[in-house]
Amino acid sequence: MYELLFWRYLDEIYLNNQEVYEALIEKEEIQGLAVLPIDVIINRINSVFSKWERVDENSWKNNAGRGAFQVITTPQSVKIDCYGTEGKTMNQLVSIMEEFKCPLYDPQVPERYDEMSE
Repeated sequence: MYELLFWRYLDEIYLNNQEVYEALIEKEEIQGLAVLPIDVIINRINSVFSKWERVDENSWKNNAGRGAFQVITTPQSVKIDCYGTEGKTMNQLVSIMEEFKCPLYDPQVPERYDEMSE
């Protein structure tokens, strides 16, 4: 499994990304993070991956190739667990989340890919 995590900081706020990640995994609410339009994000993912089988309301499976993913949300975050998904699929998910101004935090590295990480 490969984990992708997304959130958006409120203006002028930047916190320790690893601490934010750990708190979000525990489903804690974090001061300084924006509340996300979760339903809109899920609908956007579903439309981009409309050729994939929607296993349940938060999981998709690629019947034409490799991979599956599950979307786990809190009001402030979107976590996507990828199972055998190809890099280009993960890049599509990252692009969708960038539309909502939520850059990728990759806990495996760990690094957040935003303008503050240069």
